[in-house]
Amino acid sequence: MPRIILASQSPRRRQLLGQIGLTDFDILVPDADESYDPSLTPQEIVCSISRKKAEAARALCGDSDAVILAADTMVFLDGLRLGKPHSEAEAFQMLSALSGREHLVCTGVTMCRGDRLETRPETTAVRFASLSEEDIRRYIATGEPMDKAGAYGIQGLAALFVTGIAGDYFNVMGLPLHLVGEMLRSFGVELLSGRAEP
Repeated sequence: MPRIILASQSPRRRQLLGQIGLTDFDILVPDADESYDPSLTPQEIVCSISRKKAEAARALCGDSDAVILAADTMVFLDGLRLGKPHSEAEAFQMLSALSGREHLVCTGVTMCRGDRLETRPETTAVRFASLSEEDIRRYIATGEPMDKAGAYGIQGLAALFVTGIAGDYFNVMGLPLHLVGEMLRSFGVELLSGRAEP
């Protein structure tokens, strides 16, 4: 198996890779330009940024045979990006906007090995229940929303808000595992080795 490099410092992405049996990988966090043209579609934006991350990691890596995995995940409501809130007031505003509505979580996944580079998008639609002001304030008081895009993490208490999902659940956590598995296989990494768990 080739050397695997994850171009991300996200603990959730590390955890998700472990879930599909990929535990032997290095982490390299490049300083990539994450600016984008706001006229691009949500899918084009995340793909553009994930490509920049992968290319920056490839330039730093020094191992032309390594498989580099980079990803960028964003939350969009009515085509507008919802980033990480900078204050509790901003978190309240975001969660109020998401209340009772459907939004999109988009991830761009880029993989490269040598001169080969491939980028693919994944989009998941998430619907929230109608939230009361009291529920939103209680959730914000837990501190959970403050470091998460869209002011929520589906793997935490915000699971109580989700009434439906169309698409890859793991994409909402930051890494669409089915897509990643397909891409890894095409780059020579076979995760289903047939070995039984100890």
